[in-house]
Amino acid sequence: MKKMLLLGIVPLAVIILAQCATGPQRWPEYERRAEDRMMRLQEKIGEGLKSSTMTPVQAQDHLARLEVIRRDYRVLRDKMAFRGEWDSFFRRLDQLEEEINRDLVRPASPARMELPRIEDRLIPLQRRIDDGRSTGRLDSAQAREFQARLDAIRSDYSRMMEGRPITYEEREDILRRIELLETDLNRFR
Repeated sequence: MKKMLLLGIVPLAVIILAQCATGPQRWPEYERRAEDRMMRLQEKIGEGLKSSTMTPVQAQDHLARLEVIRRDYRVLRDKMAFRGEWDSFFRRLDQLEEEINRDLVRPASPARMELPRIEDRLIPLQRRIDDGRSTGRLDSAQAREFQARLDAIRSDYSRMMEGRPITYEEREDILRRIELLETDLNRFR
């Protein structure tokens, strides 16, 4: 009789435990993990802004998205939830973290941190071309070629600046062209 009772209770207990495990419940481990990750993401955004690897606009965008996720976290934390809801929440955190990491991956070279003003580089180049022409280090054909290259850089830079701020990639391209021109001019010193 006791064996029959035991055989009836054990399967019933297993069924009850299985249903409890899949039902809504509190997930304190997930809550702690979510809080830690959100804090780390906020710190990453702050570090990216401080090191200039992230623009203020990007940082504001990421912080706004993090705040939306934080609101959803508060709702999820305060109720009994299924595991799938937490999994969906962590996928959103993963997506945000990937985007933040993508913005932080840009080269953190000293040139990236503090790019010199383009205007400050164009003026000395013009002087060098003029000096080269007047001292005879550059013949007229070479002077015309260097002047044409410098004028093209100036023109492109002016066009990029019209009505909007210049992007990092455009600034890098202009600076690269300036450096090539400087390198070519250095051969005629």
